Amino acid sequence: MDDTAGPAWQRRLMVGLLLAPALLWLFALIVLPHVDLALLSFRERTAPRQYVTSIAQYRTFFGEPLYWHIFVRTAVMSVISTVLTLLIAFPVAWTIAKLARGRLGTLLFIVCLIPFWVSETVRTLGWMILLRESGVLPGILVHLGLTAVPVELLYHDATILVGLVYTSLLFMVVPLVSSLESLDNSLIEAAYDLGGNGLSILRQIVIPHALPGITAGCIVVFMLTLGNYLTPTLLGGTSSQWFTEQIYTQFITRFNWEQGAAFGFLLLALSTSMVWLGLKLSGQRFSDVMRRT
Repeated sequence: MDDTAGPAWQRRLMVGLLLAPALLWLFALIVLPHVDLALLSFRERTAPRQYVTSIAQYRTFFGEPLYWHIFVRTAVMSVISTVLTLLIAFPVAWTIAKLARGRLGTLLFIVCLIPFWVSETVRTLGWMILLRESGVLPGILVHLGLTAVPVELLYHDATILVGLVYTSLLFMVVPLVSSLESLDNSLIEAAYDLGGNGLSILRQIVIPHALPGITAGCIVVFMLTLGNYLTPTLLGGTSSQWFTEQIYTQFITRFNWEQGAAFGFLLLALSTSMVWLGLKLSGQRFSDVMRRT
């Protein structure tokens, strides 16, 4: 009999016991709610406390142009917000990882972190104070003579994008810094010695090396933006037309949990599809990407 069988069995048991709380937490708080959401979305109320299995909630979504418009608008705005966040975060991450030295890099990272010391509600209300008609920025524009009267800067698509980028920036900076820090500076120096310019080095060396961090950041930011409720509602007002508002309306205002569950499951399907598409286009594996988050 193999003497190592006993210790191996004990190690497996120990690993299983250590993983049990995490697996139980995942099953109870993630798997079960999503299963219940899916089952609820395929239920139709026929009478008080009487239900039948049906796809009526999905027919309502596909048959109502308003829901389609808001769904597509939310997806497009989330993609735009993710791209803008990447364009802003990449130079910041490059500065922290490669240009700043010692305490300066730490200080720059803390500057990115400071807004997240308060809740998203406080940050969004701060933007409202800055951008509303009687706020700080319209007053400055009038004082500088750029506008004759204070203008309302809230309740525009651009305002929503500003808020979404602001609330998501750190989640793009962190994986980018992690990827760029591992880039050997000698590769860039060698590329310059061989006649490369900044654009070619960025395209052929920096971006391919940082691709796992870029993919991880884009996935996290897109999912956060797609499921955001507070920022689009406060900065966009009633005209924000964000899909999470429709989910809130169905659950809280209309008490139509079946329709709200269908909308929530559709949003989950969209998020999952975009993550899969991003991994396919970037040629990354999910496990590699998650190491960067």
